[in-house]
Amino acid sequence: MGFVKVVKNKAYFKRFQVKFKRRRECKTDYYARQRLIIQDKNKYKTPKYRFVVRFSNRDITCQIFSADMTHDVCMASAYAHELKRYGIKLGLTNYAAAYCTGLLLARRVNAKFNLDYEGQTDVNGEDFNVEADPEGNAPFKANLDVGLRRTTTGARIFGALKGVTDGGLNVPHNDRRFPGTKKEDGDYVADVDVHRKYIFGGHVAEYMTSLKEEDEDAYNKQFSAYIRAGIEADKIEGMYAAAHTAIRADPNKKRDASELGNSKTRKGSKPSEYPKKSWNQTKISRSQRMGRIKQKLLARGLTTIDTK
Repeated sequence: MGFVKVVKNKAYFKRFQVKFKRRRECKTDYYARQRLIIQDKNKYKTPKYRFVVRFSNRDITCQIFSADMTHDVCMASAYAHELKRYGIKLGLTNYAAAYCTGLLLARRVNAKFNLDYEGQTDVNGEDFNVEADPEGNAPFKANLDVGLRRTTTGARIFGALKGVTDGGLNVPHNDRRFPGTKKEDGDYVADVDVHRKYIFGGHVAEYMTSLKEEDEDAYNKQFSAYIRAGIEADKIEGMYAAAHTAIRADPNKKRDASELGNSKTRKGSKPSEYPKKSWNQTKISRSQRMGRIKQKLLARGLTTIDTK
């Protein structure tokens, strides 16, 4: 038997260093993060901005971040659950909702910094890159931060990217990963009609129509919320088109008094279901305290009480 070298010996384990906590938890790709935030030293106080897109089971989060020496600073944010204010009640995690969330964020950023870039008002699925005004301010520039998500063709991340670029922000990109893009003769060719269909929820409408024809019971079960809301397949495109117009008209629309928000809680929306704790009582004055003592003593049968 030949000589076998021991690689993981005592010296190896003495020098072993664990990865950062957020990398071990699969939350942060520090290799990509370093290249997104690092800036030249002679460019003082000119941070690189990141367009961060994150998906959860019930929501979409789009934010603009800049990195400080000790922490990240959030410049603006938009969430899919806010789309209820603009007429989109259901389907808050699909491609069309991602587009609307990106559009909402872009309009908020332009309103915050008083930038008059309208972006792409005619949503036709074509790739759009904002052009800087030589006589005015430059468009707000941010780099796309996808985190640990896979950048596959047709991913919802690129729906948010398309929305934020159509909203008037400068996010460097190409149309290689948009829905419908195919590789022909070594080149990537985008299908504009397919992309437009996804932006307006056409893929959802097609599935609703086909499922209703094939199995109506499955349709009634899967799209029960759509049926209760009165949303049919032929109304989906109009719903998203109206939402695009409403977002551009007022990107900072306040929520109604009856809207509870994502955490389902709001002060003053409804009375508390739990009684007030005895150790959490409000402060009372000295005369009130003396009155309470007097009542207790009278209840014990004492007739002469000195409350001085």
